[in-house]
Amino acid sequence: METRNLKYFLAVADAGSVTRAAELLDIAQPALSQALSRMERDLGVKLFSRTRRGAQLTPAGEAIVEDVRLSVARIEAASHRAREIGAQRGGRLTIGFASAALFNLLPRAIGALRAEVPNVELMLKEMSNAEQASALEQGTIDIGLLHTPVAVGGRMREKLIVRERLLAVLPHAFRTGEDGKVGLKDLSDAGLVWFPGDQLPVVRAGILSAFRQAGCEANVVQDANRSLTVLACVAAGCGASLLPQSVTALQFAGVRFCDVRDGDNLPPFELSAIWPMRSRPTLADRFAALLEG
Repeated sequence: METRNLKYFLAVADAGSVTRAAELLDIAQPALSQALSRMERDLGVKLFSRTRRGAQLTPAGEAIVEDVRLSVARIEAASHRAREIGAQRGGRLTIGFASAALFNLLPRAIGALRAEVPNVELMLKEMSNAEQASALEQGTIDIGLLHTPVAVGGRMREKLIVRERLLAVLPHAFRTGEDGKVGLKDLSDAGLVWFPGDQLPVVRAGILSAFRQAGCEANVVQDANRSLTVLACVAAGCGASLLPQSVTALQFAGVRFCDVRDGDNLPPFELSAIWPMRSRPTLADRFAALLEG
């Protein structure tokens, strides 16, 4: 059944008259009457009873009018969305992201994307590295902002956005040296609050190696799977931590940040975009192009 005929049906139902509906639709009355007759033949029921006072819905017409109204609205919404996507003014993008992307990167990139694609529909999901890798492989997110290096199966594109140095995150009362810095031995004595071993294994291994090179051992006393959780644990006195420099954008009560005096061997903290490789340009490609550290 043509969408046009459904709209004709609704126009007559709302106007209560074929003549009035034809005027509102700006079509000839005979053409409207013929369209309604075809619709009734297709359905095998009468939809209107016609009297001198106009056209009234029959019980069959009453039974379907709201369903038809809903169907027409959905068809029009789908058509609009298709046109917007075709003109690259809309679409849906599901973004997975690590906590570090929240501080500066993600807000700027979303603003830039909305300026270019005003009707974009965004789904934002804060996820661990492992969760994002799995979601990318399963196709449940379109692009991930995560810490590299990381293994993701399938044909993927990768863009390094920012490489940051690690800063010490300390309880507010923690004493630093006269130079305002701390050493890895100080952090070892305090105990580390850090991500679980399976979350960032390569970075964790690099941190452990840096401590060993400094003649001490990294003592992880508390696992925390999000940056904000790490900050909360440090503020609560559970230990100290190491987080990327961008975390200083947060004002978190009870913690302070400082440089690590002997931290030259600490690994860099990378944030990259990873998304599936497609034969045609996608909204994920467009978003990735806007990501700048």
